[in-house]
Amino acid sequence: MDMRTPLARANHLGSAREGAHHWWWQRLTALALVPLMLWLVGSLVATTGADYTAMRAWVARPGVTLGLVTLLIALFYHAQIGLQVILEDYVHTEGLKLAALIAVRAACFLLGLLGVISVLRIAFGS
Repeated sequence: MDMRTPLARANHLGSAREGAHHWWWQRLTALALVPLMLWLVGSLVATTGADYTAMRAWVARPGVTLGLVTLLIALFYHAQIGLQVILEDYVHTEGLKLAALIAVRAACFLLGLLGVISVLRIAFGS
């Protein structure tokens, strides 16, 4: 028998205690993505008309490399959390939900990793 009040049971959002964790990470990544995306769009507008060599040199700058890697990590983590919430809320078949969650997590991880590797290869000239 559970002797806790309804408020005490709801405080940690059930036995998993994960609801607040995802909510906070979704907000933090969204907050990080605002300046990162503004920086990226501004930088791309400023380099409009640049040739391939100039763009490679731009990506190879340490601050730009760090910014692009941070943007990619935040972007794909934010997407993974958002898609996970959608799947958990709207897919009601447990097997399909599990398969979709695994596919989304794998796709976001692989695409993010591919993006980071691509930026690093350009930055370090491989």
